[in-house]
Amino acid sequence: MILKEYEGLPVLGGKDCESVSRVLKDGETFKIGDGITVKSLHTPCHTQDSICYFVEDRDDRVVFTGDTLFIAGCGRFFEGTPEEMHIALNKTLAALPDDTKVYPGHEYTKSNIKFGQSIINTTPMQELAKFCTENLETQGKFTIGDEKV
Repeated sequence: MILKEYEGLPVLGGKDCESVSRVLKDGETFKIGDGITVKSLHTPCHTQDSICYFVEDRDDRVVFTGDTLFIAGCGRFFEGTPEEMHIALNKTLAALPDDTKVYPGHEYTKSNIKFGQSIINTTPMQELAKFCTENLETQGKFTIGDEKV
């Protein structure tokens, strides 16, 4: 099995993650190869151990948001408070460069936009709904800047 080749490599993550060998601090960075930098962003609320990963490779930027931020939505508050989610979304993730592509942990965009349109049906929501009818997936197609609209 291919995973046998990687035995002994450290498993980085939060304190409550299975098999973690090194717990990352908020804002800690590490490298993958020569050019990729990864920064851990603690975003407690969905769970108290939630970490998003901001990745830069030259001019390309992405963020893996797990269950904290989805396209047009956010995760449920299983272990956290509204104040914690406010900080996670509007301070931590919103501080990333606007061109950072968003990769959520799940594809919930169609249901998020359906709910959103039932509340307020703005032009950006209509455009996102159209995109969803024409595409199966939205991961990496939208940015932190798009989420601020």
